[in-house]
Amino acid sequence: MKNLQRSNYSSALERVINLKKKYGDTWGNISPENSARMMTQNQFKTGLDIAKYTAAIMRKDMAEYDADFSQYTQSLGCWHGFVAQQNMIAIKKHHKTTQKRYLYLSGWMVAALRSEFGPLPDQSMHEKTAVPKLIEEIYDFLRQADAIEFNDLFRRLENGEDVQDQINNFQTHVVPIIADIDAGFGNEEATYLLAKEMIKAGACAIQIENQVSDAKQCGHQDGKVTVPHEDFIAKLNAVRYAFLELGIDDGVIVARTDSEGAGLTQKLPVSKEPGDLASKYLDFIETEEISLEEVNEYDVLLKRNGRLVKPVRLPNGLYKFKEGSNIDRVVLDCITSLQYGADLLWIETPTPNVKQIAHMVNRVREVVPTAKLVYNNSPSFNWTLNFRKQAYEEMELEGVNMTEYDRNNLMDASYDNTELSYRADQKIKTFQEDGAREAGIFHHLITLPTYHTTALHMNDLTVGYYGDEGMLAYVKNVQRQEIRKGVSCVKHQRMAGSDLGDDHKTFFAGENALKAGGTKNTSNQFEEKKIVKEVEQLSEAV
Repeated sequence: MKNLQRSNYSSALERVINLKKKYGDTWGNISPENSARMMTQNQFKTGLDIAKYTAAIMRKDMAEYDADFSQYTQSLGCWHGFVAQQNMIAIKKHHKTTQKRYLYLSGWMVAALRSEFGPLPDQSMHEKTAVPKLIEEIYDFLRQADAIEFNDLFRRLENGEDVQDQINNFQTHVVPIIADIDAGFGNEEATYLLAKEMIKAGACAIQIENQVSDAKQCGHQDGKVTVPHEDFIAKLNAVRYAFLELGIDDGVIVARTDSEGAGLTQKLPVSKEPGDLASKYLDFIETEEISLEEVNEYDVLLKRNGRLVKPVRLPNGLYKFKEGSNIDRVVLDCITSLQYGADLLWIETPTPNVKQIAHMVNRVREVVPTAKLVYNNSPSFNWTLNFRKQAYEEMELEGVNMTEYDRNNLMDASYDNTELSYRADQKIKTFQEDGAREAGIFHHLITLPTYHTTALHMNDLTVGYYGDEGMLAYVKNVQRQEIRKGVSCVKHQRMAGSDLGDDHKTFFAGENALKAGGTKNTSNQFEEKKIVKEVEQLSEAV
């Protein structure tokens, strides 16, 4: 959207001028300048406009990553539109650009925080409608951020400030969302219908996993049941058809395999000839060789390599995979997904280990050289412990004397300032860069960061507020920090659209407008000049 504002404003202005000529005196109160301003601050009229725009961004970023592995992308999971909005406002403020920054919509957080049933585990029990509603909500908040920033710029322009270049080169807060459709919430028709709603809400990238829909488990928990490739391919097709039907030709499909941690399947596919996908899947099933005399009534049998075998079946009817077959299944899942229409891969791993991830991705790349990952930098991992273990093992191999460390208690805070901790933290710091370079990770995301930050901040605030500090706990640790760090929502009335609304009411009602931003508005205490002066005084004191 960068560099389009001047032409958009000019074309909007011309359009309204022509409309006024067409409709005559009845449009006498409509200002072309005000109309063009409002049209400029709302670049995206529908969710499909957003999906088209952001899909093109993702495709461009994917091509740039293929050419240079340092050009990876990142996102944070958001469970509310306001959280997503503040995320993007902060990115623009601190990093000056939203390029290669996305948003992630986690099915886990929808289940835990957005279901009408209340908090739920990540098992596809939440309403499927909650997912497109959250996508729509997020983009409403991002478009509002555009409108508020534009409104401020136009106000400054009217007051004589030279901000025309900022208007002309305005960069939108609207960025791609990678949206989690879980295992598709039913059969392939259900997946298609839900995908359409997600796309219409603005999703340009849909992540879908190969678990059984009605038995879905969080990827970091036990009890996962995967489906045969044919079933998963049908759902990949369903998502692609949804994109194409709605005109999103560049829509991105992220195929997630949970096979690394899954040991069960619900059904045995039908093989039509040796070497087909079904036979490859069946080869992973754990079996017992058996003779016809040993067969019980209603046993299920397979002929494998000329021998009669009985699949190992649990009391609940599920079939077991062979022990140690998980990595081979992951590789086959990934290759098959890419060969049948997926654009990106997602592999859930037991720990965040670049070498282990690279081992799987490199095997996939032997068949599909452009294979690349979306990787979950998950809070389900104990990052400190995992990387201290990795550092411990490396130091041992180097011959370092490790007697000062208790291998079974590496989380101990007493190790925080040691060589072990330093090495581990450096590995965590460069994990995304290393993973992008060595393990084909195009996109790094944290699924649940804002779930945890909300809990942490409430924990910290309650300590002092309900204790000895009282109101000082809020002022010192929240508001004062907002002011000094220039956090946008310190003026929460403005952030909710009060100033924007005042200007709109002036457009609509002229001098009769009843505005909120008068001298008695306490938000005036947070005027930028006053804040800047306080920050300067603080700097001088330091």
